Amino acid sequence: MNTPSQLLVGRVGEVFWLRVEGRGSFENSMQAKRAFASVIDQGMSHLVVDLQACSTMDSTFLGMLTGTAITLMELGRETLCVVNVSGRNQQLLSDLGLDQILEVDLDGSRWPRERQCVCRELANCDPAPKPLDHDQQARHVLQSHEQLAGLCAENERRFHDVIDFLKRQIGPGDGTAQQA
Repeated sequence: MNTPSQLLVGRVGEVFWLRVEGRGSFENSMQAKRAFASVIDQGMSHLVVDLQACSTMDSTFLGMLTGTAITLMELGRETLCVVNVSGRNQQLLSDLGLDQILEVDLDGSRWPRERQCVCRELANCDPAPKPLDHDQQARHVLQSHEQLAGLCAENERRFHDVIDFLKRQIGPGDGTAQQA
């Protein structure tokens, strides 16, 4: 039985905290992307992804994390920090090279005060998210996979067929993915 996934978000001091409960997937990656974009636009630099209750992440969600980390780097801000990483999720991050652009806190030493407060502070991330139409979803999934493919040659080979398929699905004239 699949348990529903949800994203919980909140500000704890100077930190924006996003907790994934269930799966980090194409279904909730746009919510996370919008939440990150909003706080980045507000000037926040300390962004944390909490995977304590995250069973797994798909490539679209991982691509969204990649795009967020790249945006922070381009703005000269802190690196996106990932905490409470299980062995399976750590392997996903490592296999795709995200451990090279994310700060993966394996020993639990980052954000100790915030970790104590986080349970009281988090709330549902956009409980009524704006639905995406089929084309918006496809562009978002394409963009996420292009972000992953851009990390290294191995990822480019790994996601080449998915990217080609999505480009064909979106149709001519759209080129690469647009911001959703």
